[in-house]
Amino acid sequence: MLQGNALRHQMVLPEQQAIYDYWRSKCRQGVLPSREHIRPQDIRSHLPTISLIERCNKSETCRYKYRLAGTGFWPFFQSEITGKCVDELPIAGRHDYWERVLSRVMSTGRPSAGVTRPCTPRGAHLAQFWIRLPLSANGKDINMILGFDKFVKLSEVERENSAQRQNYA
Repeated sequence: MLQGNALRHQMVLPEQQAIYDYWRSKCRQGVLPSREHIRPQDIRSHLPTISLIERCNKSETCRYKYRLAGTGFWPFFQSEITGKCVDELPIAGRHDYWERVLSRVMSTGRPSAGVTRPCTPRGAHLAQFWIRLPLSANGKDINMILGFDKFVKLSEVERENSAQRQNYA
């Protein structure tokens, strides 16, 4: 479950790596950290786009709910998303994508990271670099997911990719 660091080496942004390293530092002897192990003061600079997501079993239409979402999400969703379910967000048909990501983290107990387009009314020009990390109240069963997102202008991503391609040429 917590073996190796291959995922870290696939992360593009240092901010993703920093959150991953912090989460790993809270894993003790192969036991997943709980929500109580995550101290906001330790990740202060990342708080605007930190989220806590939990499985919602109350309704068939609400599988994953944002228990907490930082203020950095407001500009993209044009409202508070704390308390909302993934299927209630204005993400232009990306609900299935996020349901699969969150279900995979919940079922495997393994972190996941990637990049996508936010598909929000104000985020079409951005790339969304994300990481989702399992949390467990008892060290074994996943009951929550720690999320971190970084929104980057596509023009900056394209510029960085061009620079990297020139370095390899």
